[in-house]
Amino acid sequence: MSRIALALLVVAVLASCGRQPTFTAPRNLDDACMLASERPQYFAAMRATERRWGTPLPVQMAIIHAESRFIGDARTPLRYSLGVIPMGRQSSALGYSQALDGTWEEYVVEVGNRRSSRTNIRDATDFIGWYTNKTLERNNVPLSDARNQYLAYHEGHAGFRRGSYNSKPWLLGVADRVATRARMYDDQLRACRRR
Repeated sequence: MSRIALALLVVAVLASCGRQPTFTAPRNLDDACMLASERPQYFAAMRATERRWGTPLPVQMAIIHAESRFIGDARTPLRYSLGVIPMGRQSSALGYSQALDGTWEEYVVEVGNRRSSRTNIRDATDFIGWYTNKTLERNNVPLSDARNQYLAYHEGHAGFRRGSYNSKPWLLGVADRVATRARMYDDQLRACRRR
């Protein structure tokens, strides 16, 4: 075997041993305690966001659950023409937070982190903290109000202000489930801490 081939083989083996990002969903999305033990890096990121922006950890969790089910490289489905010809994705939403390209760019410019990534849990939770604070500033929605924070997150600040969600019964249902899940996660996390 030539030296070049051997060097390439060694590099390939070492690269495969490196830690890869976790893009699969955690096993149990309905149990915050199990989620915390399975993915402690998620909770470290969410706690850092809670400290920096004040957005409660259960609200962050419920938003991420609704947006991506904790799948780091989640994307919107492809659109098809004539049922078979791919025409691109439904939107530019990507990652844990499902942030759109334009909104992500606004975040990156404002916080000054050009190297941030929507597929990185720390950056995604920081984005959620930033966005929920914008919702508080622009629409006076408390950070702990998971339902209305989610509606503003989904519809955008101007859409939320106009009440665009009122013509979308399906979205109101999702927002109600986000609020319920945030309360469930909050109760579970309190129980975890007592153990």
